[in-house]
Amino acid sequence: MSEAALAVLALLVFAWAVTSRALARHDVTGPIIFTIAGFVLANPDWGVLTADIETGTVHAIAEVTLALVLFSDAARVNLTELRRDVGLPIRLLAIGLPLTLIIGGVTAAIVFDDFTWGLAGFVGAALAPTDAALSAQVINDQRVPGRLRNALNVESGLNDGIATPVVILMLAVAAAQLGLGEEGETAAMGGSAGDLMIGIGLGLLFGLGGATAVNAATRRNWIVSGGRRIATLAVALGAFAAALAIEGNGFIAAFVAGIAFGSRLDDTIEVEEAVELPELGGQLLALVVWFLFGATLLPIAFDHLDEVIVIVFALLALTVFRMLPVAIAMVGSGLAWKDALFLGWFGPRGLASVVFALLALEELGETSEVVLEAVSVVALTVLLSVILHGVTAGPAARSYRPADTAEDVTTSPRATPRGFLYHVRRP
Repeated sequence: MSEAALAVLALLVFAWAVTSRALARHDVTGPIIFTIAGFVLANPDWGVLTADIETGTVHAIAEVTLALVLFSDAARVNLTELRRDVGLPIRLLAIGLPLTLIIGGVTAAIVFDDFTWGLAGFVGAALAPTDAALSAQVINDQRVPGRLRNALNVESGLNDGIATPVVILMLAVAAAQLGLGEEGETAAMGGSAGDLMIGIGLGLLFGLGGATAVNAATRRNWIVSGGRRIATLAVALGAFAAALAIEGNGFIAAFVAGIAFGSRLDDTIEVEEAVELPELGGQLLALVVWFLFGATLLPIAFDHLDEVIVIVFALLALTVFRMLPVAIAMVGSGLAWKDALFLGWFGPRGLASVVFALLALEELGETSEVVLEAVSVVALTVLLSVILHGVTAGPAARSYRPADTAEDVTTSPRATPRGFLYHVRRP
């Protein structure tokens, strides 16, 4: 990425930051603005800026963004509070997510004749995680029953971390099946069971150790103002980098570190305050990723719009591949069909899927037509999700009567700037 592109990005970030609340009133979000800006300003056919997907900078931005998002999301999930209404999130994560991944991967292998099963598995895994930031309007709307909003919040906060090792493994398999050399070596990192265990071990070490140190320093009044935020950012980046340094899974390390860190902090320490810096860092980098999405992935998606099967698959990914597994997961839960349909529809694909697609281009290369086709499926699905879920959020929320919104749990989600983190009040 050139210096000119960085300068323009800085100006865009500033403009968005000072007008974000006003834009939000009209349902204009950061992802929408930066996607359009990337497509217009850095399009490879006419753009005045350069955004080369093959550069190491782009790869690093995508990886660090996902690591910070995984850590922040995981750290905000209060496991004690979650147990009070664990039924729906567990069903969505333990039943709905695996079924979504399997159905998407198997269907991709069937309908795309030139896909290897590893590449088909990548598509299924990349489109499994949801991003409730794209439906923050629903999560913030008090007309929607709190139980449903909690379920969507917790699910989207954890499912990207669960899907990440599957994505990495499928990239490694796809690289081997496509006969790639150096391009596949990086993708293979973190794909084995041993690398996953390294990630889990280092995540626990950094998360539990970091929280214990922050607790002790807070009790002794050793930390200056803002020190907890800096320490938390160091834990997130440290776990990620340490795992990569010894060829472990850095994403799993960051995710596990977040869970361990958030669960180990003293009740006197506000998790929201502690994770504010890594969250803001992830939010800033996410805007850059959305710019790269518009600049590099949308042109690829538009190049494949003449393939009807790509469009059909993207629509199925947003509907059948999500709604059918959710319906199955809700069997026996006592949830009304309207609520199950609501949960099934509001599973927008967003940042995690974009990062996975960028990683696929980096690891598998841009020269293979079959790789470009797989990436186009992911990109088109995300684009349709931004549009369709944004348009339907308001009407879906208004479909609930005031009598339907009585809170049946003790906690209620409130969207952060990214819109999908799970907020709880500590006792």
